[in-house]
Amino acid sequence: MTRIAAVHGALPPHRHTQREVTDMVARTCLPPGADRRVLDRLHRNARVRTRHTVLPLDAYAGLDGFGAANDVFIRSAVDLGGQALRGALRAAGLRPTDVDLLMFTSVTGIAAPSVDARLVNRLGLRSDVKRLPVFGLGCVAGAAGVARIHDHLLGHPDDVAVLLSVELCSLTFQRHDTNPANLVATALFGDGAAAVVALGGRRAVAGPEIVATRSRMYPETEHVMGWDIGSTGFGVVLDPGVPDVVRQYLADDVREFLDEHGLKPKDVARWVCHPGGPKVLETVTEVLDLPDGALDVTWRSLADVGNLSSASVLHVLRDTLEHRRPEPGTPGLLLAMGPGFCCELVLLRW
Repeated sequence: MTRIAAVHGALPPHRHTQREVTDMVARTCLPPGADRRVLDRLHRNARVRTRHTVLPLDAYAGLDGFGAANDVFIRSAVDLGGQALRGALRAAGLRPTDVDLLMFTSVTGIAAPSVDARLVNRLGLRSDVKRLPVFGLGCVAGAAGVARIHDHLLGHPDDVAVLLSVELCSLTFQRHDTNPANLVATALFGDGAAAVVALGGRRAVAGPEIVATRSRMYPETEHVMGWDIGSTGFGVVLDPGVPDVVRQYLADDVREFLDEHGLKPKDVARWVCHPGGPKVLETVTEVLDLPDGALDVTWRSLADVGNLSSASVLHVLRDTLEHRRPEPGTPGLLLAMGPGFCCELVLLRW
């Protein structure tokens, strides 16, 4: 079986309170003298205390269009991604030349050559490393990426596979846009990166075992989450009905998946859940009938760094391993949801 050898998260240097971010958004998104009570309420209800950004807050007003923001994305993603990847390999006791597959995911910028390609020479990866850059999965990509490197390792049990996620959500905030979806996004999303090192079954290593995975697409839900891409960059699509989609589908999917392995939700020792936002987390808790505290690590991550899109669930996984590691051999479930609308489930054995 595939084992997770290490998870390492990285955050950019600029750290701000939620109030500081709210004030920046008011300056850049609202007209002069506009009533900001709706903005203040949205940011207050997001349950985020602090966030990190790749630029100082005053610099965002000077970003002139999508090209300027994407240039910052490329430079910063290479730097932050390299930091996350180096840290994960160091924690796993491996060298860059040990990596056989590097999967890179982001939904907050584009690059060709891709960010993973730019890291090969910078970090000293082998020239024959297999690369898989992925765009478009959004928040689900942390869980889906873990599942896909597991798929690779099932067929290549001697390999080392790495998932690298870099999400610089602050660069997608739309200036002068008072659309509720944009204001909600500015309340929730932050910047960060994470890397997961996984080893195939013929390599002896301690760490959580990936037992099985499940992907699920939901019908006629393409409209609820994604990007509306235009001349100013990535305009967020975030339908208020997302919790209703979660309520309709998630419980059945989780229970059927666990039942195939002789398990029930009450058997899961740790839930590694993407911090989609307060309403989503409350819905997940409700439909799965989770006990008090089951999502504490997720709620803490949301408060400390905000929603990091695909990197978030990997930060929750790292925090679980470092601070809430369960008894060896007990089951865990890693889950995330994202554009499509879709869900990815990863069954773990701690």
